[in-house]
This record gives sequence, C-alpha cells and structure tokens, in this order.
Amino acid sequence: MSDAPQGRRPDQQERLDQTDLQTDRPHSARVYDYIMGGKDNFVADRETAATVLADWPGLRTSMLANRACMHRMARHLADLGIRQFIDVGTGIPSSPNLHEVVQEAAPDARVVYVDNDPIVLAHARALLVGSPEGRTAYIQADMRSPGTLLEDPALAATLDLTRPVALTLIAVLQFVEDAQSLVEALVEPLPSGSYLALTIPTGDLAPESAHLAGEYTRRGIPMYLRDRAQVERLITGLEPLEPGVVPMPRWHPAPGEEILPDTATNMYAVAARKP
Repeated sequence: MSDAPQGRRPDQQERLDQTDLQTDRPHSARVYDYIMGGKDNFVADRETAATVLADWPGLRTSMLANRACMHRMARHLADLGIRQFIDVGTGIPSSPNLHEVVQEAAPDARVVYVDNDPIVLAHARALLVGSPEGRTAYIQADMRSPGTLLEDPALAATLDLTRPVALTLIAVLQFVEDAQSLVEALVEPLPSGSYLALTIPTGDLAPESAHLAGEYTRRGIPMYLRDRAQVERLITGLEPLEPGVVPMPRWHPAPGEEILPDTATNMYAVAARKP
C-alpha cells in the first residue's frame, strides 16, 4: 500500500506538498482517520491502527460513539443558547462536522476549529463552509500552548470573548500529560456562562482495553487514561450539567437511541458551566 493518502483534490495536495507531515511517525488524528475508514493516513498510522485494533477490536465502535456524543453535546449547548464554539483537537473533517450540527440548530453560530496536524490544514476549506448567517475559522495551533491559541487573531476576529463560549475537548485530553493545567488555562479566560464539554478515555469501564494506552505510547503517541475522580477534578469550579460525569453513551442519548454498554466505549463524557 502506498505511503500517501489517496483521492486528494489538487488544492489539498498543494497544501500538503508545502508542509512537513512527519509521515514516518504516527499521528493520533491520522490513526483515527484510518480506523474510521478515511484516506488521510500513512504507513506509520496504519500500522499503529492495525496493532491497537488487534488488541481491542471494539475501538472503532468507541470512536463512532464518541462522534455521536459530540453531536449530542453540540446540539444541547446550542439549545441552551450558546452561539460561539471553540473545538480543540478537531481532527480530519468528517461530515457532519461540529459547525454543521450547531448551525443546523442555530444558523448564526460561530465556530473556531483548532488542531496541530498539518494534514488537517489541507482540509480547512471544508471546515470554513458554514451557514450564511454564521462564521467558521481554523487555527493551526498546539493545544498544549493555550496562551498562543487563545491570542490567535483568527479567534479574535471570529468570536467575542466577552460573551459565553462553548469549549469542546472531544477525545483529546488523553494525549496531554497535565490535562488539569491545560483545562484550567483554557477555561480561565472564558466569560461567565461559558461551557466546557469533553469526552475522555478511561481504564475504569473496560480494564482489558486499558493496555491500548501503552501501545499508543510505544508507537510514539503518549496516552494517559483518567479515572472518574480525575475527570471530576477537570471540572473543578464549574457547574456540571445533568447527568454529570457518566459513561459516554449515557450522556443525553437521543430518544429511541440504543444505549451501548459502558464497556463498549470505555469513555466518560461531561459538560459543565462556568459560573
């Protein structure tokens, strides 16, 4: 299999040709892309994906459930009146993207995407097509440098940080060693009435899948699982929305939606409001 993504538009390929993608090492966004059936991945990503899938074949089910939870969170926050979103750790676009979900409920919503993988930049155009009433922007930045991220001119040009914002951290904090400090640094500048929404892998619910963190780490993608108490500490000082920290499929399931067993996803979900 060729060490190159297939089926790329010329404008996307030109952006990639000008960027060092470090294709000799796996990247979490590209591993995810491969497992979800995407084409924007390379040999190192596919090898890592094959190894972790052999260890836990249910990983794709968990990823699909995570995406569904992100959609539910986006709709719920839009229903609460939030019209500004910062999605950190966006990943390679896959429709419906967060802005499409949010702007379906609130056409005037504004969304800023943030990611540090250059291959996501090649797809930024897909993330910038929103409703006529709303706006979207993309920032190439590392979430581990929250000051740089929040001071980016594109963010200031798109969002009004004197008004409530929803900060979404969907399945990304497992790649940050000091997640507590990062969350605090990202939430602190946001105004009262803002929300934090996150999903995060744990070793609590399906202990047999916990060794995946070790496999990711051995492949050059350090991963840190959090137990329930650690997840609860991430929202210290915030007001959790019902139902609090719960196994991901149990966070506001849609009416009639099949609720997967807790062990099927091995992830927690929570949303909380800044008082």
